[in-house]
Parts: sequence; C-alpha cells; structure tokens
Amino acid sequence: MAISNIRYGEGVTKEIGMDLQNLGARRVCLMTDKNLSKLPPVNAVLNSLAKYGINFQMYDNVRVEPTDQSFLDAIQFAKKGEFDAYVAVGGGSVIDTCKAANLYAASPSSEFLDYVNAPIGKGKPVTVPLKPLIAVPTTSGTGSETTGVAIFDFKELKVKTGIASRAIKPTLGIIDPLHTLSMPERIVANSGFDVLCHALESYTALPYNERSPCPSNPIDRPAYQGSNPVSDVWALHALRIVAKYLKRAIRNPEDREARANMHLASAFAGIGFGNAGVHLCHGMSYPISGLVKTYKPKDYNVDHSLVPHGLSVVLTSPAVFAFTAQIHPERHLEAAEILGADIRTARIKDAGLILADTLRKFLFDLNVDDGLAAIGYSKADIPALVKGTLPQERVTKLSPRPQTEEDLSALFEASMKLY
Repeated sequence: MAISNIRYGEGVTKEIGMDLQNLGARRVCLMTDKNLSKLPPVNAVLNSLAKYGINFQMYDNVRVEPTDQSFLDAIQFAKKGEFDAYVAVGGGSVIDTCKAANLYAASPSSEFLDYVNAPIGKGKPVTVPLKPLIAVPTTSGTGSETTGVAIFDFKELKVKTGIASRAIKPTLGIIDPLHTLSMPERIVANSGFDVLCHALESYTALPYNERSPCPSNPIDRPAYQGSNPVSDVWALHALRIVAKYLKRAIRNPEDREARANMHLASAFAGIGFGNAGVHLCHGMSYPISGLVKTYKPKDYNVDHSLVPHGLSVVLTSPAVFAFTAQIHPERHLEAAEILGADIRTARIKDAGLILADTLRKFLFDLNVDDGLAAIGYSKADIPALVKGTLPQERVTKLSPRPQTEEDLSALFEASMKLY
C-alpha cells in the first residue's frame, strides 16, 4: 500500500516556500496552465515562494487534457532547467504533466515510450531517483496528488494512455480547500464525477488475491493491484462524501463546507484507486476523450475540442455497473444504497440494475449530457471506440467480469442515451 504525504487545511499553501527551503531546493520548476496562472491558487504559491526567497522558473504551457506532444514540451523545459524540485499547481492535467517532466528529466537517456504503459509503450519499471514534487490540486477530481499515474492523449493512435509507477507519486500533496472556490460549476461537476467513478470502480474491481500470476519480483508489482481491504475503506468513505456533498458543491459555489469536503474526497478516492485501480468506466473513457470531434464543454476556457475526463468516465457508468454486478453484487448494492437507493426489498440479482438506475437519476438531477450521442458520437463510432479500449489492459483487466469485444460494443451502445 503506497500513500502520499498529504497536508490539508484552509490556507496551507502559504507553507510551500518553507517546504522547499526544508528540502534545500535551489532551482524549482513551477508548473501550471494559462488559465490558472492568473487565479488565486497560483498567486498564493507565488507569494510563498517570494516570501521564502525560492528561486524558480514557471512553465504555464500545460495543456488541459495533455497529449504526448504537450508532455514532451514540458519534459524539454524540465531537462533544460536542471531543477532540483517541482511544484504543480492545477488539476490532474498539470500534476500529471509535472510527474512526466520530473521522470524524464531524471532519466535523460530514456526514450519517451520506455515508461509508457504496455502494450502501447514498453512499461519499464522506474529505477532512477526522482526529484521531490509538491502537488497543489485546484480541482476536486483526479486525486493525482496521491497517485503514481500520469495520463495523456497519444495523438497518433487517438487514444489515451499513461505512465504508471509508484516512483512518480508526488512527495507531498497540499490540499487547500480555498483553491476550490475559483472552480466554475461544470468543472466542479465533471471533476466530482471522476471521484464518484474512482470510488465505485476501485470498490468493485477484481480482488487483489484473484489476480495472477504473482510478479516474480516486487518491483514488477503494478500500482493498480485490484480491490483490497485498505483501498476499500478509502473508496467507501469517498463515496459517502460524494453522496452527501457533490450536488451541494455544484449548485452553490459559496458552500465552502461542500467544496472543502469534495476536495478531501478526491484525495481519499485517490488513495483508494491509486492502489486498487479502476476498471471499465476508465478503460472506455480513454477513446471517448481521444476521439472527440467538436464537443466543447461549458465553463472550460480552451481553444480545442475536449470531453472532460470526469464526463468521459461517468457517461458509461450505468451500463458498466449493470454489466459488472454479476460478480460481487452485494458490493454494487451497497454502493447504490450509499448513493440514495432504497434497497430494503431489493433482490441481490437486481444489484446492477439498481445501481445503474441510481446513477442515471444522480446524473439527470445534475443536468449531465444525455449519453455519448449528446457529445457527438453515434453507433457508427462504436468500432473505433472499442478499438481504443482494447489497449487499456492496465485497467480493463481489473474489471471483475472479463469482457469480449462484443461486450464492449454493447456497453458503448447502451451508453449512447442515458435517460
């Protein structure tokens, strides 16, 4: 079980300059994106760096929903800068980009595909020492401040993949709920859906002791190990917070209690899925994002089409959990109850349908687009979506129920319309 150091509390960002002093950092790389560089979270970090005399260079060219090229640009910056510490201020896109920059700057002779997950890359274990990385999340979604995963769009294949290794986990996650107050409504919603699916998928993933073969050496043990007794605690706790606070956090930007709790839930779910892993919602989400046509979401200030990660994950959730509930139906039923379903007279064999209906109602209440059709996909796209899911074995193999190409086609078809 690997867990990042975390510091939580309103205003803790002001300590980051001291943390860097304590690390003996001489040249710091500060990464963020263009939108955030003008907002209070980055200002808070800059003020602390100035106060403690930290020498830094800022890279604000991170792309929202990064690509292999945007990773390579950041890696180039990191290699040139010869930094001895990194600070990432932003959502998952920024934190993931910073993890990749730190990794390849520490391993300058490696090819880009060396560390990218197999079968797309070589998936080599990371054996080089990395520099300290402090992550300051500004969204309540990816939990990237707690995980050893960095996700990007591989443009040539039009599919998302990533790098997964405990070695790239941040040294410290600074979880400051003040940073969530600048998030617009749809960003709160879509990042919250990521937390919801992280919790549901890690709780229902194939159990760790049913996976085989056991790695011959612990260095080869994947970060994503399957559901396990420790991750279960974090996943269920995160799910309860989502059930209680997500709608409030979306509907009222002034609801500080709800936004602070969602910020914590993101980290809790990250600790859970960062060790258990996710499965089909995430595996299927990567081509949904990668093959985007013209969709531009509300509240995202970007110059390219994109399907926000949390949205791409949650749109298949009713179909996915109806499919996986044959295995461990009691876990699916428990999740439905946490999300508000009345299960007093429920039959265990209906667990999947009950959880699917509960999720549909949850999404409908929050004005979520009506399935994949509403974001620009049609039945004609299903073969390409299936093809993009097949290489995602790092996560699809964690599904409690194995799936064929026909199964994946049916799941995409069932996700075209939700309501």
